[in-house]
Amino acid sequence: MGRAPNVEGLNLEVAGVQCDPKKGVRVNDHLRTTNPRIYAAGDVCMALKFTHAADAAARIVIENALFFGRKRLSRLTIPWCTYTDPEVAHVGLYEQEARERGVPVRTFIKPLQEVDRAVVDGQEEGFVKIHVRRGTDRILGATLVAAHAGEMIGEVILAMVNGTGLRALSKAVHPYPTQAEALRQVGDAYQGSRLTPGLKRLLGLWFAVSRGG
Repeated sequence: MGRAPNVEGLNLEVAGVQCDPKKGVRVNDHLRTTNPRIYAAGDVCMALKFTHAADAAARIVIENALFFGRKRLSRLTIPWCTYTDPEVAHVGLYEQEARERGVPVRTFIKPLQEVDRAVVDGQEEGFVKIHVRRGTDRILGATLVAAHAGEMIGEVILAMVNGTGLRALSKAVHPYPTQAEALRQVGDAYQGSRLTPGLKRLLGLWFAVSRGG
């Protein structure tokens, strides 16, 4: 059936606020409507119709409208989660989206069947998949399919918002056993990928000399 913005009876046209019957109230990146004195936030004007997205947008409106802020909606890192069994959580770009934008990516995947806590819990169905910009550890997007994916993805979001990458996830000590340890293991996989054939040969020579000593 779809959705329609609930704006009946507001006389938006009188206030100079443009509204599309399907897309909702027209706003710019600062969430200002076509009337510069009026702002909007939430499902009535946003493509991502989630409670947490509306809350984040409302915070932008408060700062921009009342405190002369210049916050932008496009700079938010907004995740979503579908509460199936297992849960499906995602944030950022998909691999295909990155390629369509011409962004080279590298993907690291950890199946939950290789995570001890998931095995003990009988929740091996799922995986952690993280995309980074090729040649760096900068996280571009992630998809988690796990019993607690909605909670686990928060760690990835924090890394993305603060500009840290997979190396930081690898360095963070996680309590054992937890399913979130899969995130550290993905970070370990990235660290291992940095060992080039030349570096591996050098390490082999170093160990050989050390044993000889």
